[in-house]
Amino acid sequence: MPSVRPLLAVAALVAPLAMSAGLQAADDYVLGPEAKRHDGVPEGTVTKHVWDNSEVYPGTVRDYWVYVPAQYDASKPACVMVFQDGGAYVNPKGQCPVPVMFDNLIHAGDMPVTIGIFLNPGVIPPAKEGQRPRRNRSFEYDTLSDQYARFLIEEILPAVGKEYNLSDDPECRAICGASSGGICAFTVAWERPDAFRKVVSQIGSFTNIRGGHVYPAIIRKTERKPIRVALQDGSNDLDNLHGNWPLANQQMAAALRFSGYDYQFVYGDGGHNRKHGGAIFPDTMRWLWRDQVDGEK
Repeated sequence: MPSVRPLLAVAALVAPLAMSAGLQAADDYVLGPEAKRHDGVPEGTVTKHVWDNSEVYPGTVRDYWVYVPAQYDASKPACVMVFQDGGAYVNPKGQCPVPVMFDNLIHAGDMPVTIGIFLNPGVIPPAKEGQRPRRNRSFEYDTLSDQYARFLIEEILPAVGKEYNLSDDPECRAICGASSGGICAFTVAWERPDAFRKVVSQIGSFTNIRGGHVYPAIIRKTERKPIRVALQDGSNDLDNLHGNWPLANQQMAAALRFSGYDYQFVYGDGGHNRKHGGAIFPDTMRWLWRDQVDGEK
C-alpha cells in the first residue's frame, strides 16, 4: 500500500533544524467545530465500568468507559477503537473530547460506526490503610511486549463483546493514546497486527523509559507489517533524561517512511499535551478510516 503523507508531514523532518533554540511553543491549538454539539446530530451513549479481575495484570483495578454511537445496529459488527488514559479522552471538556467528535464524524459519514473503549491504566490498591495505591501505568504502557495487547484481546474486547457486536476484522480495529499511551498504541498493533491495524500516537513516548527508543531501528530491520500509523508531536515536547520526544517522533516517522508504511506525521510547535492532537483529531480520523467510508458516501 502506498504511503499517504500530508505536506506538513514531509516538512516536519526538516523544520526543526531552522528553529531557534530559544523559540517557545505557541501551543495555541483550538478544537474545531467537530468538538461541539450540533442540532440534528444524534448522541451516542457513554457508560462507565470497572475492571478488577484481570489475569494479565493481576491485582489491578481500573475504570473504563464504553461509547456506543446512536447508529449502532446490533445485527452488524461495529468497528472498535481503544483509547489509553481513557478518562482524558471521554471528558467532554477535555483537550480531545472523542465521544462528541465521534458523534459528528459518524453522522457526517467521515468514519464508520465505531464503538469506543476508553481505558484508564490499572492501579494496585494499597495493602494497608493509609498507604497509597501503586500506579501500573508505565509498566502497562511503556513495556515493549505483547502483554497489553493480550490484556485487550483476551479480557477487554471479549467483555465488551458480550454486550455489543464488535468486528473481529483487524482493519476495523484502531487504538489511540498520548505520551506513554501513544507508544502503547503502537506496541499493540506492532505485536498483534492480526488484531489491530490502525494506530494513533499523540506526543508518543518513543524514548528510553522502558526501551522504546529502539523502535526506529527495529522498524527499519523488520519486514513491513500491515498497519497504518498516525503520529503527532510538537517541537516543544519533552526533553529529559529519558530522551527528546520531538527527535524520537521524527526518527519514528523517518523509519516508517523508509520501510514503506502507510503513515502520516503531523508536526507542530506544541508541548506535552493533547491540544494539537485534539485539534487535528477529526482529520486524523478521516485519514485513518478512509478505506471504511469511501464506499459508503
